[in-house]
Amino acid sequence: MPFIDEGIGPISTVKERCRKCYACVRNCPVKAIKVNQDFAEVIHDRCIGCGKCLKFCSQQAKVIADCIGETQRLLAGKDETVAVLGCSFPAFFNDVRPGQLVTGLKRLGFREVHEGTSGAELLIDDYVRLTENPAELPTISTHCPTIVDLIERHYPQLLKNLMGLVSPMVAIGRFIKARRGPRTRVVYISSCIAGKFEIEAEQVAGAIDTVLTYKELSSMFRERAIDLSRLCDSPFDGIPPKRSRLFPVAGGPFHTFGIRNDFLNPEYVSISGEDAALEVIKDLAAGRITPKVVDIRFCSGGCIGGPGKNNRLTTFSKRNLILKYYENPSAAYETAPHYLGKEARASSLTRRFKNKFKRLELPSGESIRQILQSTNKFVERDELNCNACGYPTCREHAVAVYQGLAEREMCLPFSLKRLEEDRVSLTQKFELAQRALAQEYGGLIIGQDVRTLDVLKLIRQVGPTPTTVLIRGESGTGKELTARAIHEHSHRADKPLVTVNCTTLTDSLLESELFGHKKGAFTGAVADKKGLFEAANGGTIFLDEIGDITPKLQAELLRVLDSGEIRPVGGNASVNVDVRLIAATNRNLETGVQEGWFREDLFYRLNVFTITMPPLRSRLDALEELVHYFVKRASRRVNKSLTGIEERAIAAMRQYHWPGNIRELQNIIERAAVLTQDSVIRLENLPVIFGELLLGAGAGKGDAEGSFRGQRQKHLTHIEKGLLKRYLEQSDGNVSDAARRAGIPRRTFYRILNRYGLRGKDFQAE
Repeated sequence: MPFIDEGIGPISTVKERCRKCYACVRNCPVKAIKVNQDFAEVIHDRCIGCGKCLKFCSQQAKVIADCIGETQRLLAGKDETVAVLGCSFPAFFNDVRPGQLVTGLKRLGFREVHEGTSGAELLIDDYVRLTENPAELPTISTHCPTIVDLIERHYPQLLKNLMGLVSPMVAIGRFIKARRGPRTRVVYISSCIAGKFEIEAEQVAGAIDTVLTYKELSSMFRERAIDLSRLCDSPFDGIPPKRSRLFPVAGGPFHTFGIRNDFLNPEYVSISGEDAALEVIKDLAAGRITPKVVDIRFCSGGCIGGPGKNNRLTTFSKRNLILKYYENPSAAYETAPHYLGKEARASSLTRRFKNKFKRLELPSGESIRQILQSTNKFVERDELNCNACGYPTCREHAVAVYQGLAEREMCLPFSLKRLEEDRVSLTQKFELAQRALAQEYGGLIIGQDVRTLDVLKLIRQVGPTPTTVLIRGESGTGKELTARAIHEHSHRADKPLVTVNCTTLTDSLLESELFGHKKGAFTGAVADKKGLFEAANGGTIFLDEIGDITPKLQAELLRVLDSGEIRPVGGNASVNVDVRLIAATNRNLETGVQEGWFREDLFYRLNVFTITMPPLRSRLDALEELVHYFVKRASRRVNKSLTGIEERAIAAMRQYHWPGNIRELQNIIERAAVLTQDSVIRLENLPVIFGELLLGAGAGKGDAEGSFRGQRQKHLTHIEKGLLKRYLEQSDGNVSDAARRAGIPRRTFYRILNRYGLRGKDFQAE
């Protein structure tokens, strides 16, 4: 079942249907719509019941209160129920005779059926009296409930000008209940949605029990399978109208009440239609016009243009149908005795009006300016007044935002620009994520040696600060990994970390990559592009191999570090950025300063806090831990179940100089993982240089394979493996128990098992 907003009133919003297209805001003449986060709801104490939001909601999210259930409840009750057909019914039910419509209504259970125009007949004497001797000039007619609501809720200064009379609908309701008794139930059937508002007003409460639209009545006929065209005619009840059947068309009220409407006489004004009605109301409120009598109806063409109208017919066609019915009523009447006599009128046709205006706080000029600037409107030409938000001008939209009726995001140009910025930002973040995923190593700094621990201590110290960091060291020592660790220890860890390798791009492309460019700045610049400094705003940018950038780019970088501003290539305006810089180099920048290829001022600006990464050859104590870490990573990458690496291979690695440092170690381990034929990486899987280094280390000691030492090693290996198997068999595959039996630490025992490719579960009893 669709979920409808909790507000009370004849018009509600089905939240799940609303797409926030602002059509209701755009077309509501009094802006009685409040845009929430998920939907646009009707503000009932501002709504005038014109039904424009129903007409223009393409998703049918705005719905009118369904009175079918209430009508059926009245018909099923003990009290007799009377139907009153609104004055415009001939234009809606144009394909059946009035008598057939009466028969259909009585089959639904209505005791009597009256013509609503009889209510206008009841008001003739009072209208004539008030127009000839008005209490206040100008005098405004009150038979259109939308106009009455408009004045009560939005133009209370005109309340004194309203005729103190009820509408024809209320008049006929009071008349029927006065003649039949107050327990009689009256259902009014009309094209006017505002009638549903009117019957809730305390000044006319009780005259009409519920209001049905013509569409709702048609639904009731369909549900009961009543085909009006196949029914015979039945007479109307009550008093037949005389001259009021022209009441629903433009100019009809003046004809009904006998007022001469000379179009050259400005004292008598008859208006219909939204635009004309609003203009006249505004003129009256401002005192620009002073007619004697003003007849205003909100719907175009009169009551025949109501929101419950037959949309298949034009206003002109409906007007002709009303004229035809006026000239040839073709409707019989059966008037009961209680409707006859001089007393055949309601006891009272007067009413009072209430000031329902609720003033909303108006913003100051400064508040409007701030709201406009928040939607990128800094100068007058930025105010497009495109009406996409539903408000005629950007300033009216800003007022609505201040009053809580609208959202900033309703501004279409602002939202489009922000979407474009989000798209660019997301694209850049996606590219950065791809770069991060493409990294050859993860986010761990491996090693418990002294030099590694010193680096970790420096990272923890400098991480939470905004200080610029210069990371120095040979290629492959983990400078980018260190930069990532510094970023993760900083207060900017939730912001982007942008990495740039300065050696991979040319001078011009690197400048565009770092600072962005404007459309047309160079060949191929087909659109504006944000630079990586702007993409890293609020976060960290890591410039790897900064010693390779040109003097021109060094000068631009120095300006950014000093001022915090970047200037896109081809642009004139600067953009402020808040970025922490981490740089790295494998070159000797001091030598660069002396030789002139690196700026001295930039060097001192970068060399605030230096971390020097030790080469792998100086931290061989961490070699074994690094090797086992990369074996596990290689196992996942090459999709093999590698259990370890033999000790001979590690011993050979200790003899190597490692010019490529950790990156070289990772690549060698991955190559060996591909070459190994079982689950253990062996010395034979490493490059030849490692075997030669191991042999060289044993030269002069008789460590060749055919020597005594080599043969002894081979037999010891066989014996050692046999002992391991025996301990595992005795422990039923329990590695911890087997280690205790062998009298060696469990971790050492595991490492020896990995060397021989043994697993405890292989020795468990079936």
